[in-house]
Amino acid sequence: MKQSQLFTKTRREAPKDEVSKNAQLLIRAGFIHKEMAGAYSFLPLGLRTMNKIAGIIREEMNAIGGQEVHLTALQDKKNWEATNRWDDSIVDIWFKTKLKNGGEVGLSFTHEEPLTAIMKNYIQSFRDLPKAVYQFQTKFRNEERAKSGIMRAREFLMKDLYSFNADEKAHEEFYERAKQAYIRIFDRVGLGGQTYVTFASGGSFSRYSHEFQTITDAGEDVIYVHEGKKIAVNKEVLNDEVLKNIGIPRSELVEKKAVEVGNIFSLGTKFSDALGLNFTDAEGKPHPVIMGCYGIGPGRVMGTIAEIRSDEKGLIWPETVAPFAVHLIALPDKDGAVKKAADDLYERLTKKGVEALYDDREATAGEKFSDSDLIGIPTRYVVSAKTLADDSVEVKDRLTGKIEMRKIATI
Repeated sequence: MKQSQLFTKTRREAPKDEVSKNAQLLIRAGFIHKEMAGAYSFLPLGLRTMNKIAGIIREEMNAIGGQEVHLTALQDKKNWEATNRWDDSIVDIWFKTKLKNGGEVGLSFTHEEPLTAIMKNYIQSFRDLPKAVYQFQTKFRNEERAKSGIMRAREFLMKDLYSFNADEKAHEEFYERAKQAYIRIFDRVGLGGQTYVTFASGGSFSRYSHEFQTITDAGEDVIYVHEGKKIAVNKEVLNDEVLKNIGIPRSELVEKKAVEVGNIFSLGTKFSDALGLNFTDAEGKPHPVIMGCYGIGPGRVMGTIAEIRSDEKGLIWPETVAPFAVHLIALPDKDGAVKKAADDLYERLTKKGVEALYDDREATAGEKFSDSDLIGIPTRYVVSAKTLADDSVEVKDRLTGKIEMRKIATI
């Protein structure tokens, strides 16, 4: 992509009503556009990063046997009435609307009910199990407060996977595979060192659920971290019984602020009982299907990366999710030699399959360097009259600041 053709632009200032660091940086760098509180549009740079995060998640979900679907955002209230979650006094974050021909529909905030209803058509026998189905789908939550940028929005993309098993043992085995897949995901997107498997409330389904909490001052949660074991306990469930069950002394825990970037939890038979999702065993006896739910918000992950992988100059993307691998910059020159050399290098990078954002704009060196720091692509190639005199390119690492000269012919 040539930067002169990129329709988004960097900004000196974020909107005055934007208080979150992640949204301020992403708006200024031209990754997202704020439509209103809790609702953001993803522009070309932002969508590229979002798609790379989703791609990593998709690979890991496929690796544990997940099959991708895409369910409707519009929700039939009868499925939700069966579980008592249509009632606004039970679930207070619904967006609902009236149909012109009468009746009422909701905009999905999760998908346990509709998918359970669908699976009644495809699961009848033990031979139809196990199943694991996931999607990337827009969710809508009528949050009272939406001030954490893309880390807590009213409209957002979520990957939600649901597992269907015949017995508790099979469920627990899949649950553990999903947990390990989540650990790999956060390692791959650059959050592994700051993200902890966190014991949290399991509700009425199991003793515990597991959150994946990333340490950041922007987080809304308080967790207690055991550095040695790389696990944590959510403040909401911290007590002597919990510590005894997981074998951790209170003295070894450190209090931290964190943001939840993913969660997994057992559902038991709550939804299969309510909606009649049963299977027959080898002897023909009926049993309710045991379910689990596994969620990650790619946008929340992206916002969390922006919070912790940034400095006073701008964003610092990990290589795996950066919108481009290389930011190629041609500095101004009088005779056009630098521009031609940079054009040729851009063409060579493109033919090699290297994703490069080429700053071919007529702008000052200072403007180009400032924008490059703000956008945060991991590697910067600078072509100037000085580097060209040595048939070289200046290569700078955005994270470390390390600079080296590299011969153009070797790139």
